[in-house]
Amino acid sequence: MRLWSIHPIYLDVKGLLACWREGLLAKKVLEGKTKGYKNHPQLIRFKNYDYPLKAINAFLYQIYLEAKKRGYNFDGSKIEHIFLEEKIKVTSGQVKYEFEHLLNKLKFRDIELYNKLKDLESIEINEIFEQIPGDIESWEKF
Repeated sequence: MRLWSIHPIYLDVKGLLACWREGLLAKKVLEGKTKGYKNHPQLIRFKNYDYPLKAINAFLYQIYLEAKKRGYNFDGSKIEHIFLEEKIKVTSGQVKYEFEHLLNKLKFRDIELYNKLKDLESIEINEIFEQIPGDIESWEKF
């Protein structure tokens, strides 16, 4: 499961679809509707938010909006269409790590997108997050 901190504009088709699917799974976990993945490290920051379901819905809404921009038909009825008033903190080290992780995937999946992104100096993040200085998050699994 990968719930990207980076903005979904960077995700290739496969990455965007996977993020949507995995985000919906995360939503089910947070709703208590599945037995698996309860302790998955990607869920920690959502569980730590005052309103975990609002957080995951806002995350998925950003994925949905990106899919809609691209002309994909994601089922928006599966989520609440909300924005978070208080953003979730994410460290600059985490953002950098995730972007490099994505670039490594794109080398094999979408070389054209890889070449477009590889020299970016400023990385946008998903709008539900606020970037703060710091190393890779302690919940990240290498």
